[in-house]
Amino acid sequence: MKQLHNRKYLESFRKNLRNNGTSAEAFLWKYLQKSQIQGRKFRRQHSIGNYIVDFYCPKEKMIIELDGEIHNQAKKQEYDQKRTKYLEGLGFAVIRFENKMVFESLPSVLKEIEDNFADNNEK
Repeated sequence: MKQLHNRKYLESFRKNLRNNGTSAEAFLWKYLQKSQIQGRKFRRQHSIGNYIVDFYCPKEKMIIELDGEIHNQAKKQEYDQKRTKYLEGLGFAVIRFENKMVFESLPSVLKEIEDNFADNNEK
């Protein structure tokens, strides 16, 4: 079976994205790293299939994507929809936030992430 996570050929791309991430990614990472949200471990710039996702929580099979202005372009939206459909087809939950939401409404972003944890959905 073909490896699904962190394919070797994407390693340099993942590393580059980690080292040159957006300010919104760096800001949110401060709150996701070190299992700060209900003990959930997140990885950043993790690849699944041929795609590199912004943040990934293995326990929840959750992907968090941050979208800047470029994601408002029609071609980029089409690409994002195709990508999301593929990832959801593999059983992953994909949550998207605009970059400005991370800065302007961080508590609600963190709450939405928590609300999507499986044990919070069972209550």
